[in-house]
Amino acid sequence: MESWSMTGSIFGSCNCDWGCPCNFDVAPSYGHCDGVYVFSVREGRYGEASLAGLQFAWAAHSPGPIHEGELTAVLIIDERATPAQRDALEQLWRSGAAGLPFDIFHSVTSTWLDTIYAPFESKLAGINSGVKIGANGTIYDLEQSRVKNPVTGDEEEIYLDKPTGFTAKRSELGMATRAAFSCDGLSWDTSGKHAEYGDFEYVGGG
Repeated sequence: MESWSMTGSIFGSCNCDWGCPCNFDVAPSYGHCDGVYVFSVREGRYGEASLAGLQFAWAAHSPGPIHEGELTAVLIIDERATPAQRDALEQLWRSGAAGLPFDIFHSVTSTWLDTIYAPFESKLAGINSGVKIGANGTIYDLEQSRVKNPVTGDEEEIYLDKPTGFTAKRSELGMATRAAFSCDGLSWDTSGKHAEYGDFEYVGGG
């Protein structure tokens, strides 16, 4: 495995209630979990290949608690990625020897659907981030916001500080005002449910 590193932002949504119990290895709110993580790389390398500016996403259906495995997942890569960048991401996600966070995702995934290459149109704005993957968001259409208190209507500012977190050490938790995902083999709409945003710093290989 080549030496690699990347820093950037991670955000996404799932069908769990606000806060998402999966963050604590607890059973999903409704027994299963349908979710998407979007990664936006600011700086990064895989061997000699630059990963700076690269965007990709991982979407998966978990029939039960995520840590119990048996996930069906798909990797979605920005269509602008070069052949070297595409190969780097395939190695990170599928080798099982890259390091965190990719090895954890790999270990719980039993079925990989064919990788998708599609346009990404992202808005990075903390918990108010959003993305459209595919033409006009045909694959994934996400808009996030802070949770609104159901009694007062005020926005709630909520953070999760988790030093042992493998995707991010600190995340802002919110909700998806719109979250619809669809590809061959996976489809869901989790609008109104959990969303989160964080910054990441990953390193491995060598």
